[in-house]
Amino acid sequence: MPDVKVIAVEEGNRLDLIMDRFRQIVGEDHVIAEPSRKEDYARDKTEDYFFMPDVVVRPRNTGEVSELLKLCNEHKIPVTPRGAGTGLSGGALPIKHGVVLSMERFNKILHIDELNLQATVEPGVITEVFQNAVKEKGLFYPPDPASRGSCFLGGNLANNSGGPKAVKYGVTRDYVINVEVVLPNGEVIWTAANVLKNSTGYNLTQLMCGSEGTLGIITKIVFKLRGYPQKNVLLLIPFSTNEEACRAISAIFVAGIQPSGMEFFEKEAAAKTFEYCEKVLNSPVTTKLTEGMNAYLLCELDGNDEEVLMRDAERVMAVVEKFEAGEVLFADSAAQKEELWKIRKNISPAVNWYTLTKSEDVVVPRGNLPRLITGIKEIGRQYGFDTVCFGHLGDGNLHVNILKEKISESDWKTKIPEGIGEIFKLAVELGGTLSGEHGIGIAKRPYMPIALGAVNLELMRGIKKVFDPNGILNPGKIF
Repeated sequence: MPDVKVIAVEEGNRLDLIMDRFRQIVGEDHVIAEPSRKEDYARDKTEDYFFMPDVVVRPRNTGEVSELLKLCNEHKIPVTPRGAGTGLSGGALPIKHGVVLSMERFNKILHIDELNLQATVEPGVITEVFQNAVKEKGLFYPPDPASRGSCFLGGNLANNSGGPKAVKYGVTRDYVINVEVVLPNGEVIWTAANVLKNSTGYNLTQLMCGSEGTLGIITKIVFKLRGYPQKNVLLLIPFSTNEEACRAISAIFVAGIQPSGMEFFEKEAAAKTFEYCEKVLNSPVTTKLTEGMNAYLLCELDGNDEEVLMRDAERVMAVVEKFEAGEVLFADSAAQKEELWKIRKNISPAVNWYTLTKSEDVVVPRGNLPRLITGIKEIGRQYGFDTVCFGHLGDGNLHVNILKEKISESDWKTKIPEGIGEIFKLAVELGGTLSGEHGIGIAKRPYMPIALGAVNLELMRGIKKVFDPNGILNPGKIF
């Protein structure tokens, strides 16, 4: 891999020439070298990480990306692709300095093909903007990460993002048909064809999903769409313990019910979110949660037949009666549904407003969720940290926010990472793995051998070497 600060150690004249070439390719206004302007590109939403790039370059089209990568590959300059900076694993941080290649100007929805239920977009389109655009045509793009109001589609693809609706509709990779990619040497390829079935060689499209910007720069994406479901019902179900809530989730699926969302949060997550909504958003939550309960499930059912949905809701309530559950709240208006989702979607910013956190997202088979959450709480007691747990438990994906609170800087940097390693070991022992949707980046990189054997990792390194022999693209990530 290239040395740290590659650009900074270049001889003066050579550095000037490279910077001049950057300006010729993208224009003077889109090469950012001033320290104050570069700071926004030195951090994301991962803890308090900060890595200053040597320069930020903002291309506008595939040709410019190709020229930039050719130049950087020739001079072995590290290139870190960046979307909206909403990541939680440090995947878009320039830990080797060099160039941050910002895709923020790639913000066009190029074509919505209503006949074939497809859309071609640039990677800098905000997820919610895209969802709203296809909804206007009666179409549906389901992946909905919590940051959908600000995250980019390219970043979703790079991390294979999911969200609440993944339990029924799948994650980002389930909707990617074809991708235009600029390779590190500047060559431009399409990974497939715009068809629903394709058995023509290796699946390069799926290889790009979840590759975290280490193999190529995504410049266009063709997504599959669905018809938009016209009806939905929403239930808030309280439980006496986290474990009871986890057991009920499996029972709901065993009963043959397919929710479009099955979200979990514990009492502490709700308490911090209520405070955050009131004090920071100036939008207090008026819905009252059942007192004396310690865990909650937010269960959504969607479709086009209201009678079917109501019958399924009744079946859900019949299932949870077999567990230590409180009175079920049936959201009876669009405003109440919106408020219940507001609680769930503001948990992460609320917890991070309260204190610095280490945010993990382990995933296990649904049936092992009770053992997972019990084990996480026990590990926290052993290592001296508190956790706030929530997430997409319908597909076994639990978000674990470890709270810094009064933990010393020394313990935060040494002891707590050991505890996180124990959480990952537990997840793997329970048949799961390190991440369901946040990716590996730098935050989880040290723990990869817990989940993958030496042969697996060596195969991945070999793939990286084929795509990027000089190791310039997002170096220091995953491995």
